[in-house]
Parts: sequence; structure tokens; C-alpha cells
Amino acid sequence: MRLDKFLKVSRLIKRRTLAKEVSDQGRITINGQVAKASSVVKAGDELAIRFGQKRVVVRIERLQETVRKEEAAEMYTVVKEEKVEE
Repeated sequence: MRLDKFLKVSRLIKRRTLAKEVSDQGRITINGQVAKASSVVKAGDELAIRFGQKRVVVRIERLQETVRKEEAAEMYTVVKEEKVEE
């Protein structure tokens, strides 16, 4: 599954266009490698996403094309959340 689609389906980022912009700015890494919106993600990958002053690391648990809002959080596990100093 593409990174931008996973971020939208899992509701980590609300819109796919926003997910594309964030990844194009180099603010997302997959297993330590800077990722593009078109990068392929799989179960077990670790994503590090920088949201302004916050950095969130999540592990992908499963992939689904569509998911209900209540079940979206089951697609990933938050490994750590930390404040980033600029």
C-alpha cells in the first residue's frame, strides 16, 4: 500500500493530499529512510512522522483498503511520542 493512502486510511493524517505534502517535505521516515508519498509500506514497518514540534513513531500492524473510523487506530501501534526541539 502507498504511504499516503495508509496515512489517510489509518487517519494518522486526515487527507491524502496533506499526507503527500508532509512526505514530500521529508517529514516522514520508514524504518529510518526518508519516504516519499509513493513509498510502499507493509505490516511491521516503523513510521516516524514529524508534526510541527511533535515526532510520533508508529508500527504498522495491518493494512486494509477501507476501514471504519472506530477501527482505524487498530491499524498501527504508537511506539513513542516525543517533543522535538528545532
